[in-house]
Amino acid sequence: MKKVMFVCKKNSARSQMAEGFAKTLGKGQIEVTSSGLEASQVRPEAIAAMKDVGIDITDQYSKPLSDFNAEDFDAVISLCGCGVNLPPEWVMREVFEDWQLDDPAEQPDIFPRVRDEIKVRVEQLIASLNASATVG
Repeated sequence: MKKVMFVCKKNSARSQMAEGFAKTLGKGQIEVTSSGLEASQVRPEAIAAMKDVGIDITDQYSKPLSDFNAEDFDAVISLCGCGVNLPPEWVMREVFEDWQLDDPAEQPDIFPRVRDEIKVRVEQLIASLNASATVG
């Protein structure tokens, strides 16, 4: 099973929503976690935005990237254009993508749009990881 790390600056909104979608949509297909360059708190707006689409992320919490080892993951997804700030071993994984999504923490009214963009990207990611798993 492929292991995916979603990483953002603070692991408070985008990466948390991505983790929630991936755990739900990729259940039994991929293993997922998220982290931040620094840990903080999961934003209540992120929890509310996910609840609006029937996904409960209240048990998720913010974790620092330094708690993890890059070699434990097949895919690393940066959600904030912070790939440039990641240690090189994180960018050198089998799959690395930098999604560069708008930060809803700066403008909470865009949470639903960013959430929906994340869902589409997560669906594409799961499909591509499943395709590469069957080929490899």
